Amino acid sequence: MPASARDLDLRQHHGVETPEHVDVQFELAGVGSRLAAGLIDLLLLALSLLLLWLGAVAILGDLLPKGMARSWLSAVMILLTFCFLWGYFTLFEALNGGRTPGKQALGVRVVMDTGHSITPRAAVVRNLVRLIDSYLPIPFAPALISIFLHRSNKRPGDMAAGTIVVRDHPTDWTLGAAAPATEETAEPIETGPPELSEDEFRLLDRFLGRVNDLTPEVQVRITTDLVRRFEQRIPRRTADGQAYLVTVFAEEQRKRRSRFAPRAKAGAAGRITVPAERFVQKKREAWEAFRTTALRMERLGVGALAPGEIPAFAAQYREVAADLARARTYQVDPRVIDYLERVVTAGHNALYRARGKERTPLPHYILRDFPAAVVQSWRYVLLAFLLFSVPAAVGYVMIRERPALADELLPPGMVARAEAAAENQAEGSGYAETEQEYRPQAAAWIITNNITVSFGTFVGGVTGGLLTAWLLFTNGLLLGLVLGLFQNYQALTYLLTFVLGHGVLELRRRPPCGSSA
Repeated sequence: MPASARDLDLRQHHGVETPEHVDVQFELAGVGSRLAAGLIDLLLLALSLLLLWLGAVAILGDLLPKGMARSWLSAVMILLTFCFLWGYFTLFEALNGGRTPGKQALGVRVVMDTGHSITPRAAVVRNLVRLIDSYLPIPFAPALISIFLHRSNKRPGDMAAGTIVVRDHPTDWTLGAAAPATEETAEPIETGPPELSEDEFRLLDRFLGRVNDLTPEVQVRITTDLVRRFEQRIPRRTADGQAYLVTVFAEEQRKRRSRFAPRAKAGAAGRITVPAERFVQKKREAWEAFRTTALRMERLGVGALAPGEIPAFAAQYREVAADLARARTYQVDPRVIDYLERVVTAGHNALYRARGKERTPLPHYILRDFPAAVVQSWRYVLLAFLLFSVPAAVGYVMIRERPALADELLPPGMVARAEAAAENQAEGSGYAETEQEYRPQAAAWIITNNITVSFGTFVGGVTGGLLTAWLLFTNGLLLGLVLGLFQNYQALTYLLTFVLGHGVLELRRRPPCGSSA
């Protein structure tokens, strides 16, 4: 097999340059693994909701009496279902290092474009966008098309949040125990340069590391091939093929630690074997010590170290980052490079992670920060308000001037509801009067619907604002048409008793949501 075909690597990578000018490569997760992780998460979410509702039904049927108690429990279940649907992905990614159970099972995780751990804000944004790239209008289709076409395998949610999904290489892989410092290892006997090329040495290393996992037939076949390949250069002194390969590997390790290592033969791919073995042996203990500290800091932050230890850790980080660059130059085993990249990433996240800010008290946010943000963005808020209010005024005038348009423009049954409203008003009953027993459920449905519409208005920004503008326009037009229809039946004040009860908050929230898109 030609070298070009043998060395072909179809994996995609995302490079991040650290402040130390070291390029850290992240292997991107592909369409297949991300789709499988998403399906696992949706299955777990569906099972969780099923168990939740089955438990609620059991409680409703056996423990709670009929009446308000059941109604309130139903309302709580509606709100919990809403929280499950919107909070499952967000909370797992924000609190579990970018890993949902599905991602963890498939070995992928979400990180920021910079390589840092995902922030809570990014987790919220990327999962709100699921509304249009994974759920509507065709499940998963926009996300899969975007991942396939984007060079960093991003779906629209990743673009909005500034995140990528990468392979989650195990952090518990180590370099293994160092060889004991015997006389031979302390001062190796010079026996000449290595006989095996770098590719051959790595092949032998991997075979011996996995030999016990292979079937006997495969062991015999590969052993025979390797023995036949090596015995022409390295004399064979035993009839046992595997024992011969173990001896060859040990001898090659010793030669690579000697002073003759720089004069090794050219590798199969034209590369020159350099003192990579000596480099790894010399740095092993320092890497392992830094790795232990870095992984602890990745979980706990810089606060895991005493103030006096932080400068020392920063110096160690710079040294390990430089070792990563040297390892690439020396063309050491790719597994060692992957190991160093993971360790450097952990140190990078610990040192350069976004510092936590003091949380703003909720009253301060509601009374000062939010109004200030609205005033600062008054142009966008005004535009969103006009996109909603102008169609509402136009719809009201249209239906008042041409009442026959009601059957063409409004949903079926709306005219019948207006006629019934006029009759109910004459009888003295209110609009949408719900029996007291069912009011908590109705309130829960209204709350979740209004929040979902606001989410959609905000998320529409990823479409260049087109979806946001469309939602504001259609909602405003529909409201104006309905108000005009009820006015035609002299029942507008009757309708407003229902709309003003919850519409003040709902309508006031949509322009800011639209402006933020």
